[in-house]
Amino acid sequence: MFMKRKIIEIDAEKCNGCGLCVTACHEGAIGLVEGKAVLLREDYCDGLGDCLPVCPTGAISFREVESGIEVIAGSQEQQADHRPETLPCGCPSHHLQSLESHEENESAAVEATTPVGRVPQVSRLRQWPCQLRLVPNQAPFFQDAHLLVAADCTAFAHGNFHEEYMKNRITLVGCPKLDEADYAEKLTAILRLNSIKSLTIVRMEVPCCSGLEQAAIKALQDCGKMIPWQRVIITTDGHLKDQ
Repeated sequence: MFMKRKIIEIDAEKCNGCGLCVTACHEGAIGLVEGKAVLLREDYCDGLGDCLPVCPTGAISFREVESGIEVIAGSQEQQADHRPETLPCGCPSHHLQSLESHEENESAAVEATTPVGRVPQVSRLRQWPCQLRLVPNQAPFFQDAHLLVAADCTAFAHGNFHEEYMKNRITLVGCPKLDEADYAEKLTAILRLNSIKSLTIVRMEVPCCSGLEQAAIKALQDCGKMIPWQRVIITTDGHLKDQ
């Protein structure tokens, strides 16, 4: 089957040609043609709708289109043979990539070039994108995955974050305060549509970070599955908080 995504639609009769939507669109998908805003490239539209609130005449709305990304079902071996797909968007932040196949070679290369006495530092990121707002609800790298949902600041606060939490997990990061988003619906869809084996929630001790934890717990309750999970809280000085 094929996944669906949202793109904008512009009503030319309502558009007054102010150009505010052109400025608001970070992907360069909108332009002015003969004094009217038009969607220049559907594949550039990220579907986040930053242009909607700035339109003074209400000329912009959403419509659904098929993305053309085939959702892979079958055995783990069949999925391993499938090349990473690319979301139909001009921005590289949306391009799906599975990075786990490079981990062994990268580890060997890093160890070989690391000076004696230093600990080799290897990235444990296994997929792209990793931002919760950008990742699709279904992707090959989610199948049979151990999922890590982490607050943005955790990897900066905790010095050994890659080895302790990201290794052998699919990592999704977000900030409920800065993103101004409720992640519960997105996480529910990811848990429901994919064979997730476990969920680890890593957040900071600050109160605003609890929003990410609450969204993940709600997703666990609403997804219709029994998924093992754990929560980890990092202090602002990078240590584990007693729980």
